[in-house]
Amino acid sequence: MAMTAIDTLTPDAIAARLSGSPAERAAFVREAADAGVAEAQAVYGQMLLDGVGVVADPVAALGWFTKAAAQHHVMALNMVGRCYDLGWGAAVDKGRAAQCYRIAAERGLDWAMYNYATLLALGEGVAEDKPSALAWLEKVVAMDSGLASAKALNFVGSFAEDGWACDRDMARAADCYARAAEGGDFRGCFNHARMLGAAGEIEMALGWLQQAGRRGNAAFLAKAEAWLAASAIPAFRTRGVAALREGATC
Repeated sequence: MAMTAIDTLTPDAIAARLSGSPAERAAFVREAADAGVAEAQAVYGQMLLDGVGVVADPVAALGWFTKAAAQHHVMALNMVGRCYDLGWGAAVDKGRAAQCYRIAAERGLDWAMYNYATLLALGEGVAEDKPSALAWLEKVVAMDSGLASAKALNFVGSFAEDGWACDRDMARAADCYARAAEGGDFRGCFNHARMLGAAGEIEMALGWLQQAGRRGNAAFLAKAEAWLAASAIPAFRTRGVAALREGATC
């Protein structure tokens, strides 16, 4: 590949270009993406997806993720999967999403392992295979790689609570949820609060419900509030809902 203007920049010059406004950073990343830099293509795709420094454009985002994935950028390949999984810039295609996740997972990407495990557990885009899903989740947990591992821990907790592909083990479920919550997963925060409430630790539960509200997305919060409002625990129906809402407004 021929040398481009991007190739001639010093680290200090690159840092200076990246220290500008969001629009200026996006313009610089776009230059690098146009020059064929896979990492820049993946980052620019995310900028387009999130509308950071540019007008949000999911279709264009998918195009840049696809270009980066063609250069074997595993996170970009995972993001192609996310686009087809959730209908970002393309029609939902769970089968295609599963293929992307599987390849990226086999190349060692924690987020792809988690996403592939989710489809395997639900039987979306692939045949349902809860034992394989659990195996992938446990690999992510063992990587101890931050939020991906925390989310995997929460899911392992659900397997233990429901007895999927393993013996039902409420103690293990509670431990997984607690560790997932500590790791920053909003579902882990909520499930940890559920377990604490069932054990009579209401005050501690309320703190974690507030954390769930702070971290969770709108769809999750609506479901969580409905669950709390119908809870057999009186404090959850009142103070629990209030704690979740308070977290969401922080």
